[in-house]
Amino acid sequence: MPFQPSDNVAQLRASATIAVSARAKALRAAGRQVIDLGAGEPDFPTPAYVMDAAHRALEAGSTRYTQVEGILPLREVVAERASALRPGAAIDPGSIVVSAGTKQALFNACFTLFGAGDEVLVPTPGWTSYYEMIGLARAIPVPVCGSPEGEFKITPDDLRSAATSRTRGLILNSPCNPTGAVYSRAELTALAECASERGWWILSDEIYRQISYEVEAPSLLSVAPDVERLIVVDGVAKSFAMTGWRIGWAIAPPEVSRVMTALQSHTTSNAGTIAQHAALAALSDASAARATVDAMVSEFRQRRDAALELLRAAGVKVIDPRGAFYLYIHAGQANPDNPAPGTTFARRLLEEADVAVVPGAAFRTPEWIRVSYAAPRDQVLEGVRRIIERRIS
Repeated sequence: MPFQPSDNVAQLRASATIAVSARAKALRAAGRQVIDLGAGEPDFPTPAYVMDAAHRALEAGSTRYTQVEGILPLREVVAERASALRPGAAIDPGSIVVSAGTKQALFNACFTLFGAGDEVLVPTPGWTSYYEMIGLARAIPVPVCGSPEGEFKITPDDLRSAATSRTRGLILNSPCNPTGAVYSRAELTALAECASERGWWILSDEIYRQISYEVEAPSLLSVAPDVERLIVVDGVAKSFAMTGWRIGWAIAPPEVSRVMTALQSHTTSNAGTIAQHAALAALSDASAARATVDAMVSEFRQRRDAALELLRAAGVKVIDPRGAFYLYIHAGQANPDNPAPGTTFARRLLEEADVAVVPGAAFRTPEWIRVSYAAPRDQVLEGVRRIIERRIS
């Protein structure tokens, strides 16, 4: 009898971003000189002071299980940093659940908050895994589309128009993957107030928050009228170049944290012990942390500015990223013969020009492509030149 996947995963789609990276690696292994601008991870090494801390933890024998929710010192430093974002309302370490990456924290939250038939509003374009995680919880992702003229950011009116009696929450992400848009304090406040009025949960993905340029990327913790229905997820992957260490966390009301801990106890249990100690070091040394983030953001900004200069000179339509490390580029107008020009262009770009990018269909906007500038500057600029040569609108 042929294999039939269970109903739990029958509608699940593989991650398009991971698929692009895998295809680029396969072509490289075959001898092609592929420029990979699809990856969503910094190309910098993990900071030396973090590596040193991991070595010390290893030598000290920190190789056994920890509490499911993570070692207390790590939860304490996360709570301290979170409390600084919301003066007068200290966050307790008991509200923190450390997980195997921010992706797991997001999954834990979706699986804990939402169930069959619940609707969850997702600003679109949005990270591909949001829609799949909501679906795995048997809930229904509802795309809420912003306009390119407004950097694809959504408004309270957009939320109200998309909401129904079954709406239970929304996901926010600022700085945004894939557009690089950053919501202002006023914009986030308005969205949070709208959610509070309706009694919705907010799941705020803040993994890119420290990577912002002209303006600060505010946290929902600093603007939400209350935190009783707020979960903030973050981690060390992007801002400390620690993607492979797999350390993220959720900050949630205590009763929610307890359920997420119980869920995690039956899936992955604790995050890697050595990695937790490395993350503790990354966050605890404030001076080294600030220097690490500032240096990385400075280089990202220089890459962004150089790439934007090329694209604008060529008249290419692109969202101006205020944070993260992505360029969102229009690949052409959809029509009946080519309903997903971003996918068509991305495929041709890889096969003919050896440049890997992610088609916008992965983010529910098929006319666009996502280009990562988390790659060496010369590769980013050469990749952008090849994109321009193949002339997109």
